[in-house]
Amino acid sequence: MLCLQETKAEPGQLSDALKPPLDGVEKSGGKPYHSYWANANKKDYSGVTLFSKTEPRSVTGLGIAAFDDEGRMLIADYADFTLITAYFPNSQDERRRLSYKLEFCGVILDRCAALVREGRHVVLCGDYNIVHKSIDLARPEANEDNAGYYPEERAFMDKFLSSSFTDTFRHFYPDKKEAYTQCTYRDGMCDRNVGWRLDCHCVDSGFIASVQASLIHADVMGSDHCPVELQISKQ
Repeated sequence: MLCLQETKAEPGQLSDALKPPLDGVEKSGGKPYHSYWANANKKDYSGVTLFSKTEPRSVTGLGIAAFDDEGRMLIADYADFTLITAYFPNSQDERRRLSYKLEFCGVILDRCAALVREGRHVVLCGDYNIVHKSIDLARPEANEDNAGYYPEERAFMDKFLSSSFTDTFRHFYPDKKEAYTQCTYRDGMCDRNVGWRLDCHCVDSGFIASVQASLIHADVMGSDHCPVELQISKQ
């Protein structure tokens, strides 16, 4: 499964070079991809996409217009787990969208907890737009009152991870520093590894035994965010 966030595009806008996964074209004898899109009502804004070689049993949005209208999430149900790909809102300078962000976070927590109560395993992946701990960004002191590192956002992560969910990267690398998934190209920040760990996979704690690896591919360029990978064993 390949999850993309902040796609800012609809299938009809793609060039021919990007269309084969959408059309289910088989390459080198491999399985075709099934594709699912959550687009924002506003053009060229937000949006998430899922490409999956395994066809989910169902794919839905949140069912809440305030978030579905911005293309914030897809919920894909598979036999062994439910995969949620999410693009968390940016709380913005001066906390302009912090209340909207925290409302989204609350809905995320409630939905994930409800799935676990139903006996489902959960994989929540995406751009959280939140740095949890000082170890997760290069300059914590300088960013104490900046979007993505507001105390209210970090408090949500505390609550989420204390509610029987696990940050898979920190599970494997609890003390690893300079492990960032986002940096700005301004002033050579990427070259100097001045960044933030905004993108991750969290799973319910009952599923952590099935997680084999959680990786950051900082050497893969093409965006101000790099890919993050989760490897899980088949149930």
